[in-house]
Amino acid sequence: MLVRFFFFLRKAGLPVSITEFLALLDALDHRLVLGRLDDFYRLARITLVKDESRYDLFDRAFGAFFEGVEMHFDLIAGEVPDDWLRAAAQAYLSDEDKARIDALGGFDKLMETLAERLREQTERHEGGSKWIGTGGTSPFGHGGYHPEGVRIGGKGRHGKAVNVWQRREYRNLDAERTLGTRNLKLALRKLRRFARDGAPDQFDVDDTIDATARNGGLLDLKFVAPRRNQVKVLLFFDVGGSMDPYVRTCEELFSAARTEFKNMEYFYFHNFFYERVWRDNDRRMSSPTPLLDITRTYGRDYKLIIVGDATMSPYEITYPGGSVEHVNAEAGAVWFKRLLTAFPNAIWLNPEPEQSWSYTPSVKLVREMLEQRMYPMTLSGLDSAIKRLRQAGVAVTP
Repeated sequence: MLVRFFFFLRKAGLPVSITEFLALLDALDHRLVLGRLDDFYRLARITLVKDESRYDLFDRAFGAFFEGVEMHFDLIAGEVPDDWLRAAAQAYLSDEDKARIDALGGFDKLMETLAERLREQTERHEGGSKWIGTGGTSPFGHGGYHPEGVRIGGKGRHGKAVNVWQRREYRNLDAERTLGTRNLKLALRKLRRFARDGAPDQFDVDDTIDATARNGGLLDLKFVAPRRNQVKVLLFFDVGGSMDPYVRTCEELFSAARTEFKNMEYFYFHNFFYERVWRDNDRRMSSPTPLLDITRTYGRDYKLIIVGDATMSPYEITYPGGSVEHVNAEAGAVWFKRLLTAFPNAIWLNPEPEQSWSYTPSVKLVREMLEQRMYPMTLSGLDSAIKRLRQAGVAVTP
């Protein structure tokens, strides 16, 4: 059966290798799981699936292959997990349903009745109000209705089950979900551009084999310059105020960017750009970095990534003295234009939901200045932003 399971997963599109399959067999041979399908499912997923983005595909394939087997593994084993079922009841049932359960004898009575049904029932049953089966009003099975039900396999219809066996713990990666460090790394990696430079001191295996073959078998060593990450990034983070709820998201982006880009400089600002930014929030008043120094120090080949919610008073953008922290002699829009002139390959990442942008005047102003190059901080948004930077890089990179 396990061999058929292996090929079934391969047919479903999962890149399961023989090595991983042998690891699963070895784990079973050492009796790491005993009889329960849930335990086997977790063991199989750990050993056979190395990419969490494929968990949902594995769940669907596993469910299709073992359809109808749940009761034999979980229930006949006689291990009903009543402690966590009791906790689940508190989350899934309304107060009215809980009152009806108490009137019928309570949760302990429900579990006791389930165990009794398992001992007495010997065949498949459909409909009715007592046996474990499909449809009907029995509290055990699936497809029927009961306020204290325990769903066993199949699909529910009313969402009233105290417990749901065959529950899928993972879904497809949501392109609109807030980013995590690993997802950020994968997305940012698309921006990296490699080139070979420096001394040819790296051994080239393929070229050596080819040259040796062409040389009648006499060894002809070939070397190339090492590949280097050529992407240069300027990263600006809005901090404080309305950005406080997004501190963790910004930390994840910062961590991922430092890993992916060797040539990266970062700075902080609050709300909008003026004559100075800073590297250390604790010393932002005593040791700021003039924005003009940045525009003069770094070349136009740097890609500019700005992270902020762009949520502020429009006066902070359009008027001198609009800053909430100091009296700025020139409007923030003037300084922002200078920054974009120095680094035309720029995008803005906004952690606020995109559907709310049109209701915030300051966001609309920033988007206009950026020629709509503002993207939500989601997987799909970051993917679009990276594509925009790569396309622009063809035109502006020397």
